[in-house]
Amino acid sequence: MPRPKANNPRKRLVNFRLTDTEYSEMLNTAEMAGFDYLSDYLRFLHTSKHSASSGTHYVREEQAKYNVTEPDLFLETPHGKIFHGDSLGLLHKTLKTDSIDLIVTSPPFGLVRKKSYGNEDADRYVEWFRPFADGMRRVLKEKGSLVIDIGGAWKAGTPTRSLYHFELLITLCREYGFHLCQEHYWWNPAKLPTPAEWVNVRRIRVKDAINCIWWLSKTPWPKASNKRILAPYSESMKSLLTNGYTPKLRPSGHDISDKFGKNNGGSVPPNLLALANTESNGAYQEYCRANNLPVHPARFPSRLPEYFIRMLTDEGDLIVDPFGGSCITGEVAESLNRKWVCCELNKDYLKGARSRFVGVKPKLAKGDSTPYQIFPPCSLNGKADNSPLTKDGGFNRVLKTPRQKAFRLVTENAQGLFESKSIGNRKPSKFGSKGLLV
Repeated sequence: MPRPKANNPRKRLVNFRLTDTEYSEMLNTAEMAGFDYLSDYLRFLHTSKHSASSGTHYVREEQAKYNVTEPDLFLETPHGKIFHGDSLGLLHKTLKTDSIDLIVTSPPFGLVRKKSYGNEDADRYVEWFRPFADGMRRVLKEKGSLVIDIGGAWKAGTPTRSLYHFELLITLCREYGFHLCQEHYWWNPAKLPTPAEWVNVRRIRVKDAINCIWWLSKTPWPKASNKRILAPYSESMKSLLTNGYTPKLRPSGHDISDKFGKNNGGSVPPNLLALANTESNGAYQEYCRANNLPVHPARFPSRLPEYFIRMLTDEGDLIVDPFGGSCITGEVAESLNRKWVCCELNKDYLKGARSRFVGVKPKLAKGDSTPYQIFPPCSLNGKADNSPLTKDGGFNRVLKTPRQKAFRLVTENAQGLFESKSIGNRKPSKFGSKGLLV
């Protein structure tokens, strides 16, 4: 029987030249995204780009098939399980479809400099994350939530920021059908003034002290309640509740009713989470040091997952952290009587995480209602440096000490010698216009 004629047959071929490296990289990216053929991947990119430009959302109709191995069970607790292995196997094979109430995780950030926990290159981060996005959408319930703590990154050699975490957010919404319920910002009051070169040395940027947290869901109406996460009233609000409040129209245009003076037991917190990340001598760290195990260098404070677990889940719900690290999410979930699953690729981190569950019942961190203080900018009453701004925007590093100036002179002379011997001009480094580290 002859094959029926297609309404829109593929009869055109497009040929363009690629280097072996370019072809291998594109083929690898297509495979990571779940496509068997490079042509299918290119069609997908075209379709998603067209949908994005027209304002529509493109969601892949079929889950990609990933050739991944299921992780091994490492430890089981009364409420949870820790798995060792690739979390892609967890998301695409181990966990059931539409079975998870909350995914709360802090994946490896897209950074320029590689870290011990295996971060990804910022420029390729979205492509790396795609199979995880597929798996997260597969296992998440319709009324469930996806919470991603993700830090920003600086571009190599320049005082400008990468957009990778915003690109990830847009991709998750436009291509995978997630809705942005609300963005949160985790402010770490104890964060050091980094990057030092731009903040402390050249003084052309301010301290980077926040992480973005994307709260996403498959529906605009995930289950949630802010009554679970109330904060103490401020002294001014306590005074208002005691002395009463006259309903009136505020200058901002808000019409404040008499219900504003009702005592609801606490105030609704803002989407700025002030949580200092200063723990360095807790039971987990002591256990790791005593057993010669690495302390995970990128742990978030327990109050962060606690905030979202309380607001977005009920007791008995199932929570997953596919980038478990030292399993802080699991410890908090265990303490709040939620079922949970954590997965981690590094077995040494899991050996340290064992201390959170063996021998001592997990418990929440002690509540601390002491507010952190942040002063408004420009609050020194005019006591500030008013010297003229540099014309080059800080491109050239200002040399202050005789040692720095002497070193610059020596290296500039050396640079001239190299150029005179036709060794070639060096590209500008991240520290100066001469391509020299000063």
